[in-house]
Amino acid sequence: MAAFSFTLTPPLSKPSPSSLSWTLFSLSSPTPPHFPPKPLRKTLVVFSSLNAKPTILVAEKLGSAGIELLKTFANVDCSYDMTTEDLCAKISLCDALIVRSGTKVTRQVFESSAGRLKVVGRAGVGIDNVDLAAATEHGCLVVNAPTANTIAAAEHGIALLTAMARNIALASPDVKAGKWQRSKYVGVSLVGKTLALMGFGKVGSEVARRAKGLGMHVIAYDPYAPADRARAIGVELVSLDEAFSTADFISLHMPLTATTSKILNDYAFSKMKKGVRIVNVARGGVIDEEALLRALNSGIVAQAALDVLTEEPPPKDNMLVLHENVTVTPHLGASTFEAQEGVAIEIAEAVVGALKGELAATAVNAPMVPAEVLAELAPFVLLAEKLGRLAVQLVAGGGGVQSVKITYASARGPDDLDTRLLRAMVTKGLIEPISSVFVNLVNADFTAKQRGLKIAEERIVLDGSPEKPLEFIQLQLANVESKFAGALSDLGEIKVQGMVKEGLPHLTMVGSFGVDVSLEGSLILCKQVDQPGIIGKVGSILGEGNVNVNFMSVGRIAPQKQAVMTIGVDEEPDTETLKKIGEIKAIEEFVFLKL
Repeated sequence: MAAFSFTLTPPLSKPSPSSLSWTLFSLSSPTPPHFPPKPLRKTLVVFSSLNAKPTILVAEKLGSAGIELLKTFANVDCSYDMTTEDLCAKISLCDALIVRSGTKVTRQVFESSAGRLKVVGRAGVGIDNVDLAAATEHGCLVVNAPTANTIAAAEHGIALLTAMARNIALASPDVKAGKWQRSKYVGVSLVGKTLALMGFGKVGSEVARRAKGLGMHVIAYDPYAPADRARAIGVELVSLDEAFSTADFISLHMPLTATTSKILNDYAFSKMKKGVRIVNVARGGVIDEEALLRALNSGIVAQAALDVLTEEPPPKDNMLVLHENVTVTPHLGASTFEAQEGVAIEIAEAVVGALKGELAATAVNAPMVPAEVLAELAPFVLLAEKLGRLAVQLVAGGGGVQSVKITYASARGPDDLDTRLLRAMVTKGLIEPISSVFVNLVNADFTAKQRGLKIAEERIVLDGSPEKPLEFIQLQLANVESKFAGALSDLGEIKVQGMVKEGLPHLTMVGSFGVDVSLEGSLILCKQVDQPGIIGKVGSILGEGNVNVNFMSVGRIAPQKQAVMTIGVDEEPDTETLKKIGEIKAIEEFVFLKL
C-alpha cells in the first residue's frame, strides 16, 4: 500500500477511473500523482491500493508451474469444488478467475463480482461453461489456452480410434479374467477407410495428420475451415450430408454451441453407412446420447469411443456407458503430464498479461487480433486512448458527446488495417473520464451503444511507404460546446489530431492550430495573441508553482496573430498557479487537461 497526501483544494477535473483500479488494455501503468506540499494547509492522508497485488481465484486444479507463475504477480486463492453459491460469495474479492471445464461461470457470477472481475481464464480450449454475453456486458475479458493441449487431445482421439477398431478395451479385461477369446475380438483395419472429421480446427487438423499417416482417407466438415489449409494436409472439405453418408469413422472436434448441440441425432444417424464408428473427444453435448444408444442397438453404429459425456461424471445406470460396444474414458483428452503443465503455463501467462494491461491474443470475447498486429498497433492504441481523453475534456455543458468521427490516415489499403482495437480505445478515452464505467476491447462497442454514442470511421489513403500502419489519427466531436474555443475547427467541431513519434504518442493539431507535444502527464492549452515573452512568463509561473514542464509547443496562424501554446506538465498545477496564467493579458483562454 502506498501513502500520499493532497490538499483539500477541489480538483479541476474528474480523476480518471483507470488510475484507481485495474483496467484491461491500458498500456501504461498508473502511478500515484505527486502533489507538492503547501505550507499552512491541512492535508488528508489517503492510502492507495494502486501497488497492491491483484487476487486470482483458481477454482479447479491447475499445474504447479502455472500456480507458481501466478504467485509471482498476484495473491492466489486455490479453492476447489466450490458450489455456485460459494463462487458467487467469493468472486467480488477477486480480479481474475481461472477454471477448467467443471465450473460454470454464469451471469450470476459476473453480477456478484460487482465489477471487480476483469479476467476469466479457461484452462483449455472449450468455453461453453462461461457465459460470454454476460462477460462482455460486464467488461470482463475471457481468455483460453487453445494450443497447449492440442497435441494431447489429438493423440487421445487417435488412441480411441485404434483401441475401438481393435477391441482393446473389451479384450484386455477378458484376458485378465483368464479368458482367451481371439475369435470374439476380431477388429477392423484402418488402412483405406474414410475418416470424417466434424470440425477442422487445431485438434481436428492434428488428428487428420496422424490419420493420414495410418493410411486413412480423411474428409472434413467445417464451414469456416480455409480450403488451402485442408489441401496442404491432404484433406477434402465436404458437406455435412456427404460426411455422414461416406464415412467409415466419424471423429468429433467441434465446440458446443447452439448450432452444434446434438448435431449427431436420429436424422444424422439415418444418413450414415451401417456399421459406422464414432469417436468423440470434443464435448458431450454435440451428440444426442439417446439417439446414439438407439443407433448402437439397431446396428447403424457398430461402435463408439467417448471421452466426453453430456453429464460428467455420468450416472451409474447410464445405458450408453454400460453398452458393450462403447469404450469410455473420463475426459482424458488433455490429461498428459506435458499438456497439463503446458495448459497451466499458457493460461497463467494469458491471465497475468491481461491483468498487467497487455493485449491478449487468446481473448475469446474480443476481436481476435494476431500477436504481430497487436505489437505493431501498440503505440497507436495508446495514442487513440489519449486523444479520446483529451477530446472529451474539451467538451463544455452537460449534453455530453453523442457522435465522434475517427479518421485514420495511412499509406496502407483499407483491407490492410484492422481498426477495431483503435476504435475501442477511442471509446475508452471518451467514456472513462466522465463516468464510473471501465471500458476495454471486450465491452467498448456495447458500452458505446448503451450510451448512445455514435462512432463513424473514415480512412484517408496516403501516398508513401506502408511500412508503418498509420500516419495520424484524428477525432472530431460534432454538436458539442467547447470549453476551449481554440479547439474548434472551421466547421465548429472539436478537433484533435495525433501521431506516433519514436514510439510515443504526440498531439499534432488542436482545432486549426498545428502543435507538437508529447501526450504524457497532463496538458495546459493556452490560446493567445502571438507576441514575444509569453512562453517565458508562463514557464516562470509554472516554475514558481513547483510544476515541471516536460514539453512545450506553439502553433500559430501567422506572426503576431492568434496562437495556441501546448504545455506538457508532470504535476497538476494548483488553483493559484492556473489563475496567474489566466491573468496574463495576451492569453485569451486556457484549459488544463489530465491525461
